Order: sequence, then C-alpha cells, then structure tokens
Amino acid sequence: MVKKRFWILCSLLLVAALRSRADVALLLEEPYGDFGGFSPTGHAALYLPRVCADTPLTLRRCLPGENGVVISRYYKIGGYDWVAVPLTAYLYAVDDPSQIPEFVDAKRVAELRDDYRRRYLEALAPDRANGDAPGGEWTLLVGEAYDRKIYGFQIATTEEQDDQLIEVLNERPNRRRRHDLATFMLSRNCADFARGILNFYYPHSVHRNFIADLGITTPKQVAKSLVKYSHRHSDLEFSAFVIPQVPGSIHRSHGADGVAEALVKSKKYVVPLAALHPFVAGGAVVLYLGQGRFNPSREVQRYPMSPDIAAFWEMRQRSTVSWLGEGP
Repeated sequence: MVKKRFWILCSLLLVAALRSRADVALLLEEPYGDFGGFSPTGHAALYLPRVCADTPLTLRRCLPGENGVVISRYYKIGGYDWVAVPLTAYLYAVDDPSQIPEFVDAKRVAELRDDYRRRYLEALAPDRANGDAPGGEWTLLVGEAYDRKIYGFQIATTEEQDDQLIEVLNERPNRRRRHDLATFMLSRNCADFARGILNFYYPHSVHRNFIADLGITTPKQVAKSLVKYSHRHSDLEFSAFVIPQVPGSIHRSHGADGVAEALVKSKKYVVPLAALHPFVAGGAVVLYLGQGRFNPSREVQRYPMSPDIAAFWEMRQRSTVSWLGEGP
C-alpha cells in the first residue's frame, strides 16, 4: 500500500509540473503488445502546455487552470489527420489527477477508457449497434501511461509561436489523406507529424535518417534530432522527463527501436536475413552502429530537469523517506 500511495503522489506531482511548463514536449512512447513486437518503433506525440481544445479537432489558447493537450496523428480515427486530448486524460483516461488509479488491470483500463469515450469521444468512436465500445485505434487517445513508459524531451516556445500553430492547424483541413497502412507507416506516420510540428516551431530542427532508418521517420529519430538540435543551440531552454508506466498486471512496454536497430536486435528478422542475404544483414549492423544508436533513458539523465520537474523529484525523494520511516 505504501508503494501504491507513493506512486499516485508522484503521478499527481508530475502532471502538475508538466502543465506548468511553457514549452512543446515530444513524447517518445515505448512500443507494447503484439503490434509493438512486430513494429517496435513506438509512438510519437506532442504535449502543448499552453494549447487547449474546445473539441478534439479544434484548438485554442488555454484558460487559467487548464493543463494543455497532447496532439498526435493516428491511422484510422474518424478519418482525421490529428486528434487533441487533454494531458491528464491522454495519460490516465480521467479528468482530474486525483482520479488516477494506483494499480490497474486490463479490465479496469478498458472501463476507464470507455467511460471517457462515452463522455467526450462519441463523435470519433461511436458505440457499436449493440451499445458496446467499438474497436479501433481510439484507445490510443486515452490512458497511454497504462500501456507504456513515456520519455519527454521539451524545448521552450513563445506565446506567439503557439498562436501561429493554433491558427495553422485550425485553418488547415484536418482530414487524413487516402492511403493504405504501408504508405502511412513509411511517409505519413505519427513521427512525421511530430517532425512537422517541431520544425514549425524551430525550422530544420528535426529530420529523417536516410541511412539508419532507410528514410522512414521514427519516434526515436525525432527525439535524437531534437536532442542534437539542443546541442547546437545551447541558448534554448531544454529539459527532459520520464512518465512511468502505471503499476499493474498489464505487460510492461519495451524500448523503442529505429529501423536498422530493429533488424539487428530481433532474431526473427536478422537470422533469416543473415541466412538469405548476409551482406545485407551485415550492412544493417554497420548502419545501426554508425548512426542508429540513441538511448532515451540515458539522454533523459544527461539533460537538466526543468525547475518544476526538479521540484517534483525533490518532493518525491522526501516522500519516500517519510513513508519508509527513515525521516528524522
């Protein structure tokens, strides 16, 4: 029980700290489940603390007390190109941080998601004919921290930049282009969307890796590019954080990979490839070792935390000592 209380307090403090930032934060989300085993690149989303939404498809400036939105591109959610969801709901499928559960299983997560869908997302994911929750990718809109660990890399923005982004996204048609899943993954995926938004704020800050990722934009490459950009522009305020996967019986997520990295690390890919095309397999190893390596957990530790996140960790440490009975 002590660990559960400790974790829930950490979650509340982290959400409060995140929403006090005036930045854009790239969320590099670890892959999970069967699809994550097949395509271990994970997911990319963006957190905008000063941008909120009247609807999941219409953006505006936040009012006092609001905590911003997470915005991302999905393959099939109502035919839309992007969807925006409030931070707390995106992470935990609830309206208020005090409602975040301490421990979850698959049934509880499904209940939380469906309750939120019925209240706010019916237009995007309507009930089935029998009244049950629909299938599809809408579940990726809420409760992401139940399924995976998330790394955050955030960089300072201005109010003027936020206003320009709101205007552009509201005026641009928010409809998904007609293409199949292969085209989506290769050239119009979630990481491409994140790359476009970050380049809107800071032109040429994020780019594809045409060697290690064969030109496919991956969430890990977006994070790597943003980190390198911060190296070249040390005057920009840059920080990082981790949102842990919620404790429970749900399988833990695993590290996100790039294209060449996935080939090298996975026996189900590299062994057959080595048998059939040893030179190609060897080339994949060289590409990964040369340009594909990036460890988000290590990079998070290298970067200074924002003052709010640092305060959160300090309070977390004090809470740990107090609960364990090791305090004065």
